[in-house]
Amino acid sequence: MSQPLRLGIAGLGTVGVGVVKIIRQHAAMLTARTGRDISISAVSARSKDKDRGVPLSGYAWEDDPVALATRDDVDVFVELMGGSDGPAKAATEAAIAAGKHVITANKAMLAMHGQALAEAAETAKVSLRYEAAVCGGIPVIKALTEGLAGNDITRVMGVMNGSCNYILTRMEDSGLNYQEIFAEADGLGYLEADPQLDVGGIDAAHKLAILSSIAFGTKVDFDGITLEGIERVSIEDITAAADMGYKIKLLGVAQMTGRGLEQRMQPCLVPASSPLGQLQGGTNMVVIEGDSIEQVVLRGPGAGMGPTASAVMADVCDIARGLSIPVFGVPADTLTTSQPAVSTAPAPYYLRMGLVDKPGALAKIATVLGEAGVSIDRMRQYGHANTAAPVLIVTHKAASASIENALQAMETTGVLAGAPVALRIEEL
Repeated sequence: MSQPLRLGIAGLGTVGVGVVKIIRQHAAMLTARTGRDISISAVSARSKDKDRGVPLSGYAWEDDPVALATRDDVDVFVELMGGSDGPAKAATEAAIAAGKHVITANKAMLAMHGQALAEAAETAKVSLRYEAAVCGGIPVIKALTEGLAGNDITRVMGVMNGSCNYILTRMEDSGLNYQEIFAEADGLGYLEADPQLDVGGIDAAHKLAILSSIAFGTKVDFDGITLEGIERVSIEDITAAADMGYKIKLLGVAQMTGRGLEQRMQPCLVPASSPLGQLQGGTNMVVIEGDSIEQVVLRGPGAGMGPTASAVMADVCDIARGLSIPVFGVPADTLTTSQPAVSTAPAPYYLRMGLVDKPGALAKIATVLGEAGVSIDRMRQYGHANTAAPVLIVTHKAASASIENALQAMETTGVLAGAPVALRIEEL
């Protein structure tokens, strides 16, 4: 039997406690599967005296995570504190410099500093693993770096924030508006301390940046993502989209084009019958497309104690087995700097607008669309709401620039009762 693998865990919140529980409850199973005993040497958190529902007295305590990261009796530093900078980054850098392997669930740190950390880890010949940083319990990092390593990846997309998916599906089920469901989700503890990380799409964009790097061999580029959250999605849009056979999702999409790397995180319509359209509640889903595999759909819990701790332990087990691969699938010094690209590929669009109730209003909108090169696939007009006549249009494939031109021209027609809404329809 090899020497035990000794962990130092920084951060004893939901995920940290979940990791402690798995190690305590499944020690024999982990040994059988890895060939090594896995133990915890020391832990660190903000408060030593807090009751976390799991015994910690058998582990050494460090107030300073940097001191924990450099202890002689720690082989693997497990960073579960969070935050793109500060103690998490300092302790991770210290661990790598001290020759320790690192496991982290910190998507923000990797999205902002992934390249530098990867280069440092590979120079030090230690592992930097982060399965838990993207989509909780879904093994999407392992799928891209290992299971699909023989594929030229053509597109990665998915629902990568369970809180947003909960809000959108709950709005449809209840008929309540965004503000009401936001308050409900916040009260249930589904949102981050800063809710904008969730509803603004930032959390999901961090994940997309990491997946893009692995999929396309590029340096992590969070700033290159076109980003829009779900704050402007109304119950009217959700109801209307459903009536037309679609669901609205906060969808991340990444693909390499002839113009550069396209990365976008924005509300989109997807067919209600598609796997993404059927995704309910706080569940995540990632769709990966490659030249050999064609399409793989991964679905599972994106957060929570058990799922995220499970992902951490997957990395622990790989290190215990001696598995070593580059941080982003290929050596960090070979990752290229991508050229950010805005999508120009034509796609269908959903348009909703309220028109003033006077003759020729709809004809003016149709004319504007035609002059912008946008043709109408389907159109529905509903009963009047006060003085406005609600109109829904699904276009044939059109370039985003053509849609923008049409929306700008609509403002000059004098027939709009309010700002029109335009959402891309993503084809699966």
